Amino acid sequence: MLRRLYDFTMSLAATRHAEKSLAAVSFIESSFFPIPPDVLLIPMVLANRAKWLRYALLCTIASVLGALLGYAIGAFLYEVIGVPILKFYGQEAAFAEIANLYNEWGSWAILFGAVTPFPYKVLAIFSGATGFSIPMFIVVSIVGRGLRFFLVSWLLYKMGEPIRVFIEKHLGLLFTLFMALLIGGFVAVRYVI
Repeated sequence: MLRRLYDFTMSLAATRHAEKSLAAVSFIESSFFPIPPDVLLIPMVLANRAKWLRYALLCTIASVLGALLGYAIGAFLYEVIGVPILKFYGQEAAFAEIANLYNEWGSWAILFGAVTPFPYKVLAIFSGATGFSIPMFIVVSIVGRGLRFFLVSWLLYKMGEPIRVFIEKHLGLLFTLFMALLIGGFVAVRYVI
């Protein structure tokens, strides 16, 4: 089944709707969706390495715009939408404790969440709910998300076919590692913050 999912994703990467799908996943992942855009970004860059810059830029822009939706959820819809999302990630009780610390040190948290598998949407919602500076949120989001997506895309561009062969040969192991990082990010949200 994993091989079919990989092959389907690789085939989607070559369709005329690939960029729209990548932008949509990047946008919603930054505000509420649990699956990161790397699932599409990686096969798209591998399928067309010449467009690595374009794909990284598309991911970055859509992700930052999606993070602004997460910020708006926190700022304007915290009680209706923000609390249930934070409950899903197990963070509703911790919110009051970290609000003051977050506004003081939030830039570092946002940068960490933007670059790592840590669920970035939680930080976007926290930022809006605590009234974190919007200009600072945007700048740090651009830097963090840009660093992540441009680095991934550049590495795939530089390594090309050997990385594709490596991924296809070790797909099960890489999927397990990816899932461990994803789950580890959710565990970190639940127990670290």
